[in-house]
Amino acid sequence: MSGPLVLMDAASLYFRAFYALPESMTAPDGTPVNAVRGFVDTITKVVTDRGAGRVVACLDADWRPEFRVKALPSYKAHRVAAEAVEGEEDVPDTLTPQVPIILDVLDAVGIATAEAAGYEADDVIGTLAHREATDPVEVITGDRDLFQVVRDEPTPVKVLYLGRGWAKAELLGPAELAVKYALPAESTGAAYAGMAVLRGDPSDGLPGVAGIGEKTAAKLLTEFGSLEAVLAAVHDGRDRKLTTRNRKALLEAADYLAVAPTVVNVAVDAPIVQDRPDPVPAAPVDPARVADLTARWGLGSSLPRLLTALERRVP
Repeated sequence: MSGPLVLMDAASLYFRAFYALPESMTAPDGTPVNAVRGFVDTITKVVTDRGAGRVVACLDADWRPEFRVKALPSYKAHRVAAEAVEGEEDVPDTLTPQVPIILDVLDAVGIATAEAAGYEADDVIGTLAHREATDPVEVITGDRDLFQVVRDEPTPVKVLYLGRGWAKAELLGPAELAVKYALPAESTGAAYAGMAVLRGDPSDGLPGVAGIGEKTAAKLLTEFGSLEAVLAAVHDGRDRKLTTRNRKALLEAADYLAVAPTVVNVAVDAPIVQDRPDPVPAAPVDPARVADLTARWGLGSSLPRLLTALERRVP
């Protein structure tokens, strides 16, 4: 069946499911399965609402990669809880046990997963989107960082942003993103990454440039065309498009600006390992295991709904 290649930002989606659904959703043994059920329901929507022909659940092999921390030590530093084991993200105790269940379900159903040693899921998505030369791509995420992957050619790449849930999802390509953030239409993805560098992101430990918020960053990128051109203008005293105030702010942030693109820009050449081909299966690859998982974890509405969606896909 034809349809887009859907790249799922797995951690973003199961985190959202965990917080959107009550922990009173439990397995027969009392284990919370709210994230599992929410994630499976999202796959069902990907198949039914988005008409996916191919699906890859993209995983974090390293949520805080060394190359990003080396460039900017503050990157996600605040997310490492004092009592956590070094190198692990502070994940709610009742979510952590659900992740292996999600991976078991994906494996039994036959949904492809992909990861890259030393890289985040964002980099897996960036690489798979970058190299896709056949089908349109839709990235499903609740993370705005991935807006940078949008493009029109050689195959269109759009982001289905779930920041306000599936019912209010926004499908954003270059044109929509350019309008939403007042960015240059000819280089929207790269401009969004440049805007993210300039404005910063406290949730990721990115300080940004003092005094330059989202609107000012977008204006600078529109006027100059790229982050590189903005930074070049800082040292060109003849360029009067850059105000004294902004020039001073950018000069004072020179050390940060030298490393921030390494942190913000997703990789397009990550060494991806994918566990299976990505076409959406017409039926589970291991029906007996699916039945066992359904009974063991009390997934009696979510998993059957997904299997029905797979069976109903029109070839």
